[in-house]
Amino acid sequence: MLRSLWPYMREFPGRIALALALLVAAKLAATALPMVLKHAVDALDAKGGSVATVPLGLLIGYGALRLVNVLFGELRDVVFGRVGERAMRRAALSVFRHLHRLDLDYHLSRRTGGLSRDIERGVAGISFLLRFMLFNILPTLLEIALVAGILLFNYGVAFALITAAAVVLYIAFSVVTTEWRTRFVREANRLDSRANTRAIDSLLNYETVKLFGNERFEADEYDRSLAQWETAQQRNRMSLATLNSGQALIVAGSLTWMMVMAARGTAAGDMTLGDFVAINAYLIQLFIPLNFLGFVYREIRRALADMQRMFKLLEVRPKVVDGAATIELRHQAPEVRFEDVRFGYGPQREVLHGVSFTIPAGHKVAVVGASGAGKSTLARLLFRFYDPDAGRITIAGRDLRELRQDSLRTQVGVVPQDTVLFNDTLAYNIGYGRPDATADEIRQAIRLAHLDGFIAQLPEGDQTRVGERGLKLSGGEKQRVAIARALLKDPPVMIFDEATSSLDSVSERAILDALREVAEHRTTLVIAHRLSTIVDADRIVVLEQGRVIEQGTHAELLDSGGAYARLWQMQQREHRRAEGADPVPAIAD
Repeated sequence: MLRSLWPYMREFPGRIALALALLVAAKLAATALPMVLKHAVDALDAKGGSVATVPLGLLIGYGALRLVNVLFGELRDVVFGRVGERAMRRAALSVFRHLHRLDLDYHLSRRTGGLSRDIERGVAGISFLLRFMLFNILPTLLEIALVAGILLFNYGVAFALITAAAVVLYIAFSVVTTEWRTRFVREANRLDSRANTRAIDSLLNYETVKLFGNERFEADEYDRSLAQWETAQQRNRMSLATLNSGQALIVAGSLTWMMVMAARGTAAGDMTLGDFVAINAYLIQLFIPLNFLGFVYREIRRALADMQRMFKLLEVRPKVVDGAATIELRHQAPEVRFEDVRFGYGPQREVLHGVSFTIPAGHKVAVVGASGAGKSTLARLLFRFYDPDAGRITIAGRDLRELRQDSLRTQVGVVPQDTVLFNDTLAYNIGYGRPDATADEIRQAIRLAHLDGFIAQLPEGDQTRVGERGLKLSGGEKQRVAIARALLKDPPVMIFDEATSSLDSVSERAILDALREVAEHRTTLVIAHRLSTIVDADRIVVLEQGRVIEQGTHAELLDSGGAYARLWQMQQREHRRAEGADPVPAIAD
């Protein structure tokens, strides 16, 4: 973990060196304090306890060393703070970018709540590790070495050996016990992530919960997750009590032993009262941070586990990888070809079986078929959310797998069937199609999408917030926002995936006029359910269970009397029935 963190820290080698120098200076000042205190006590003892007889320099020196210890510690934190914050920023950004590079399949199978929790804990773990590893563990180890050396030099081998033995025993006990209880910590973290994921999923689907009246069910499920977390936390707390009790026993035993030895030496005249005070001060000064070291080690283990989960996200390899080539169509409509394309969402779920058709440059091709026929999968493949299992898709003669994804996607605009918006303003969501667009360009896109009348009725206009995932808008309004966003992007290739499925008949006719205008001089793929919306397509491809069964113009397909003609007749009867013109169902041919 430390090795993986170094690339994020090396921007400030000077700050790191200065922080370490301040750390050493602060610890040297701290270890000198008990010796100054010893000489002050000896001076008081020798002169009968008169404060006036204590050398003024000792008192001033004691105060100065206290100030230096605190001041250098604060300066160290100030100097190193920038390093830690930059490392946290770089690491979080690296994971964030990597997650956006991963394929759609990863995000469809991943729980967002747990993912955000992993990143949050990982970034907090970086902060903790850098702060406590450098400013608690290393200083404490340095202080142990200095104190052991001072005790050895001034008071003999016995004091130094007891100190070293106590420290080794304390650290060994802390490590072994912490390793034992780490599984309880991880289990508590796992259950905490699961409870958080459950809560976020429920809140994101608030409307669905309300529609089915499942508030009690959701609360019970959340409480069940919290109950499991509570049980894990109890086990975690009991193991922590065991660890703290053992550490306290080691500290108390070693401290008592050394104080008895110091008291005997003072009583025998081999040591002064100042020596007794100095040894006591050294032990307290040593064991206070050492006692804290147990907590720090436990938390560092937790931080390492959290960081490991976050950095493991960087090890996930995307299934869709960038090619080396770029493509710049300069708004010239390209030819798009599907050549014997086969694709499945898993080994047992093949969706497309050798699909082949061409969208000539500047033409509009519609794909129709029953639900599950693979229509939307074609759009996802063209946008390169997935790569075909076999066959290939080309744009302007280039296999999509040869292209960089960002280069391809700047050339393709999509109006999806299910539009999800950011919890921001209408203007922001429309402008997202091209973040550098001017206000006039955004207004033009709004007019083309026939959103201007709707926005004019809103008190806050295009600054109206749309709510979480756009829930404050109707389905038709969200689709018009998606259309405006795609229009603003102004790409040479357009994909309309059921782009008018949520519109009423009046709005649909208005939007279709706008879409026809947009589709001019562009290569357009239209995924459609309502056949009335694609009668003007240059070519219509009929899919059935992942296979192309018919191709042709609207008139040609009607004349052939095949699957398209039957579907057209069925939808026409449904339309007349909905208008009350055909109340009696027609008898099937």
